Amino acid sequence: MQEFKDHIIKEIKKSIGIDSQITLEIPPSKELGDFSFPCFTLAKDLKKSPIEIALDISKKITKNDFIERVEVKGPYINFFINKLKLIELTLKKILKEKDKFGSHNLGKKTKALIEHTSINPNASPHVGRSRNAIIGDSITRLLKFENYKTEVHYFVNDVGKQIAMLVLASKNKSPTFSQLLSLYVKINKQIEKNPKLEKEVFDLLNKLEKGDKKTKTLFKRVVEVCVRGQKKILEDFGIKYDFFDYESKYLWNKETNKVILRLEKTGNVSKDEEGRKILDLTKFNLPTKTPVLVLTRSDNTSLYVLRDFAYTMEKMKRSDRNIVVLGEDQKLYFQQLKSALSLIDEKFPEVIHYSFILLESGKKMSTRKGDVVLLEDLMKESLDKAKKEIKKRKNKASDNIAKMIAYAAIKFSILKNSSDKNILFNLDNALSFEGDSAPYIQYTYARSNSILKKVKSFNLKTRYNNILEEEFQLIKKMSEFPDIEEQAFKNYQPHIIANYCLELAQSLNEFYHKCKVIQEDKDLMNFRLTVIKSYQQVIKNATYLLGIDLPSKM
Repeated sequence: MQEFKDHIIKEIKKSIGIDSQITLEIPPSKELGDFSFPCFTLAKDLKKSPIEIALDISKKITKNDFIERVEVKGPYINFFINKLKLIELTLKKILKEKDKFGSHNLGKKTKALIEHTSINPNASPHVGRSRNAIIGDSITRLLKFENYKTEVHYFVNDVGKQIAMLVLASKNKSPTFSQLLSLYVKINKQIEKNPKLEKEVFDLLNKLEKGDKKTKTLFKRVVEVCVRGQKKILEDFGIKYDFFDYESKYLWNKETNKVILRLEKTGNVSKDEEGRKILDLTKFNLPTKTPVLVLTRSDNTSLYVLRDFAYTMEKMKRSDRNIVVLGEDQKLYFQQLKSALSLIDEKFPEVIHYSFILLESGKKMSTRKGDVVLLEDLMKESLDKAKKEIKKRKNKASDNIAKMIAYAAIKFSILKNSSDKNILFNLDNALSFEGDSAPYIQYTYARSNSILKKVKSFNLKTRYNNILEEEFQLIKKMSEFPDIEEQAFKNYQPHIIANYCLELAQSLNEFYHKCKVIQEDKDLMNFRLTVIKSYQQVIKNATYLLGIDLPSKM
């Protein structure tokens, strides 16, 4: 579609005789054309009413290879593009570019580092936390699709208060991964009833920071159990990492001390009445009543923020672009981090915030309270449902196909929502195989595959004169993919891709119902088979960006 947009904009500029910013719109219905231009923006420069401008421009634009006709509706000029030209250009481009169709090669010779997930190593990840991983993985795929050389990082908080609590709860024993959640919930309840236990937690942290070997071993044992368990679940879910970066590194190499010294030189560090070192951020007008950032505890042990400072500074040196995915509850913290880094002339990463997945009660999921739906439990339940659905349809399918369907259902139920919107978690909706779901998209692909399997071979044909509206709408929808991908990439919004996949699947189904593919007219059959082959390429490219696999049959 870009070629058509560029041509129309060029024609408008030529007709008005001045170099002005021209932005085309997509009309609300196909009856109003393929593109429209609102003439309000030219009224001041041309000193005419928008309606007069629309009429003047329309008289100067003639029918050609790109424009079939032009209509004026009040102050709008509606452009109807040459359908045969669009069809031919689109199909040729898809068949030529294949896996690269839709990419703009924006990341050529550029390195991007993305940190996502970074769940505290204190339990099996719950569905709420998985939104970070699922969004992060999709953004990584968008970066790779745009030809960025990528590094995916996971920051492991292996020296925090939560790990100390698990060490205390474990009583010097090695817990299993499945025991961690119950141990963590239990120790939280014990501390609520007996606040003196919290002193034991801080004593452990103090010993750790001073390098006590036994304490370091206890912390490492708990963290390794959890990281191995989390990694296994997420890898099974199709989400992988290049580097696991441990927070303790910045404790042992004394980088946190260097950060404090640099911050102290700014004159903004002092001690509060509790003896904690704090950083004054008043001049940044942050949305908080207490514009200070606490750097250490009263016993001078460092807090997470100092390790994160050192980690962020190191990350910024590793790549041309640096991205971090954080929950919306971290918005203020990130603003504080960004402000503090600017005090010492350090760069900071781009941030992608996401809203929460809430329980049906409307409450946020909480590992501490045990109010969670575990991702591994959801994955198992979704897999069982996928197997039952396949069996119900009397189809034979491998466990691998069932897994493709099950995990796609979960990912899509999260990715189809804008990341700045909360999701009210409903198990039945998450596992839905009907309507606006991944299985619907996968089934449509499998249906297209069954058509292609009916023919041994065919000749690619990218032009046919007598086409139906359903054929044109499907190909037009395919032609939109590069614009859709660019929009999703530039705004870090995978839901744009997810909703496009639904629209493309719907267009394919309308084509399937109205257009007979296998028939005696060889030219028409070859053309329609070419359309299906092209559709398969586009849907593969789009679902790759969501981390969703397409089974050949269902």
